[in-house]
Amino acid sequence: MLMKQLTVRSLVFLLLLPVVAVLSTAALASPALQPPGAWVSKTDAELIAATDDGAAADFLVVMTEQPDLRGAARPAGKADRGRYVYETMTAVATRTQAPVRALLDRQGIAYRAYWVANMIAVRGDRALLQTLGSRDDVRHIYANRWQRVGPPTPVPTSGETRRPTLVEWNIEIVNAPDVWAAGFTGQGVVIGGQDTGYDWQHPALVSQYRGWNGSAADHNYNWHDAIHEDNPLGNVGGPGNPCGYNSPLPCDDNGHGTHTMGTMVGETPQLNIGMAPDAQWIGCRNMEEGWGTPTTYAECYEWFIAPYPFGGDPFTDGDPARAPHVINNSWGCPPAEGCVAADVLQQIVESVRAAGIVTVHSAGNSGSNCGSIDQPGGIYDASFTVGATDNQNTIAVFSSRGPVIIDGSNRLKPDIVAPGVDIHSSIPNNKYAFLSGTSMAAPHVAGLVALLISAEPSLAGRVNTLENLVTQSAMPRTTSQGCGHDGPNSVPNNVYGWGRIDALAAYELLDTDIAGFHVFVPVLVPR
Repeated sequence: MLMKQLTVRSLVFLLLLPVVAVLSTAALASPALQPPGAWVSKTDAELIAATDDGAAADFLVVMTEQPDLRGAARPAGKADRGRYVYETMTAVATRTQAPVRALLDRQGIAYRAYWVANMIAVRGDRALLQTLGSRDDVRHIYANRWQRVGPPTPVPTSGETRRPTLVEWNIEIVNAPDVWAAGFTGQGVVIGGQDTGYDWQHPALVSQYRGWNGSAADHNYNWHDAIHEDNPLGNVGGPGNPCGYNSPLPCDDNGHGTHTMGTMVGETPQLNIGMAPDAQWIGCRNMEEGWGTPTTYAECYEWFIAPYPFGGDPFTDGDPARAPHVINNSWGCPPAEGCVAADVLQQIVESVRAAGIVTVHSAGNSGSNCGSIDQPGGIYDASFTVGATDNQNTIAVFSSRGPVIIDGSNRLKPDIVAPGVDIHSSIPNNKYAFLSGTSMAAPHVAGLVALLISAEPSLAGRVNTLENLVTQSAMPRTTSQGCGHDGPNSVPNNVYGWGRIDALAAYELLDTDIAGFHVFVPVLVPR
């Protein structure tokens, strides 16, 4: 998690996959093995050290064959793109994982299989690492460890008295109310959030929860808990967690997630805290009290591409038609929590984007040095990365800067900035609090995406176009910090990206009065 004075970090977990029923003799045949010692070059050095002296460790086995998702650009609609990605990825994973899963089954080794990056999560010793790493059908073996990073420290409220019918300053400053006045408040759009969970019955959130019809709740396809008691990859939690494990209904064991969701959709008759108050939301808990592994994120990403019901099979029960239009990711995955290799989540994020889902990601709170955007998934080109500004549109001192040097790309980041200092939003138990961080900035962007799709539904699934609308309408901000090759007048730059979001300006890039609704006017500047 990424916020000032609130260091909830997170990692990704994976989905429990059904055991392949029948494997043919050919499928069980071992692939050609690589030369002795070749496994070392495709295994994280941390894993090699961790399995010294017979110790066991948790790791992710990524298969060599990966699905070709270029065809996902052909379908015209978002649902069809999602279906293409889901069917393509599950087919490749089912076929190529069969020999490795059969080997693990024969040895009685617990594992979890994932189609989202064609990988298998395993716990094993050095001998198992060598066996798997020596196979031609295994591309790389990543570390995947649980590590407690300490409880988060919440930012206290200011004690300011709230006025009735108040629209918060951060919502006003980006001109969201002007878009509402035109009749577009996020209606018809679904926002996804993966975080510490959500208090779905909070008065600012309950009406917008897709699993609530006003009189009864149905959490199937609308909520997923990626924290499992039977997780063979660590089981580091304890009985004191207020949400327990495999929670069948939305629950927030920290408060961070409820706060971020409020900034996206939150509203009561007396207070508006959200960018898109008529959008619906669905959620996934990817952290246990602010900590996890790379697998918990992977499981949530996988579920978002094709949500499935409680207890369902992710390989066969997923429904891409129920996927969100945009996902907010207010978290980071440092090496201490398992993201030793910078690319460990890259293919997963790219798959989400291929499915037509905008993936908004906080930049991190490691500022103010250049090159401090250094954690998955905010470092990736496929992520729409957001820095934080204050009420004077000045970059927050904690907001991480680009360029991205951790992977050698020197990629310009962030893409955009939004308010992230002293943001008033919902927290569990019907309360509200002021928090700061890029975690608080990213939800503004997810909410803006929802406003644009509600104004022009044909934008659904058109990730590049939506991101261009946001960047090309932003209020430019320049800096003399000189990160990367930035000059004093550079736009975009590695501090503010393209600038601070402006909801009204983005909306005004849509033409009006054509067949009675808004039609997109193409933005010519590519991302």
